[in-house]
Amino acid sequence: MNGSYDDIINLPHHVSSTRPQMAISKRAAQFSPFAALTGYDAAIRETARLTDQRIELGESDIAALDMKLRLLADRIGEHPEATFTYFLPDEKKEGGAYVTASGHIKKIDDFEGAVVLMDGEIIRIEDVLEIQCEIFGAIQ
Repeated sequence: MNGSYDDIINLPHHVSSTRPQMAISKRAAQFSPFAALTGYDAAIRETARLTDQRIELGESDIAALDMKLRLLADRIGEHPEATFTYFLPDEKKEGGAYVTASGHIKKIDDFEGAVVLMDGEIIRIEDVLEIQCEIFGAIQ
């Protein structure tokens, strides 16, 4: 062989006497893939994430919800238990999601336009789609 590395090809591998050898796992990290566009994958996932659009209620639906809220307000001292389906706006993009919360009602705050549950959860009345409660009886 008359190659340019013939003079060093058969020499033993050099091991430093002053520095410790790097662990194999750390050496492997040097050759891991490089993400040139940091955050790109997260941005793609966020764009692909679906949100719901708010449902606009008709006058009869709004009147039915108002009646249910008045019935709950009349019994607020009993802290009735109810289930609310309401729109929760998305913090990052247009739209949101419909969620359900159940609990005993602490108060109905007309000034803030919200229902406060005993666990501290606050539900904005304008976001409510449906209210279910045993005290409604036949009006459901």
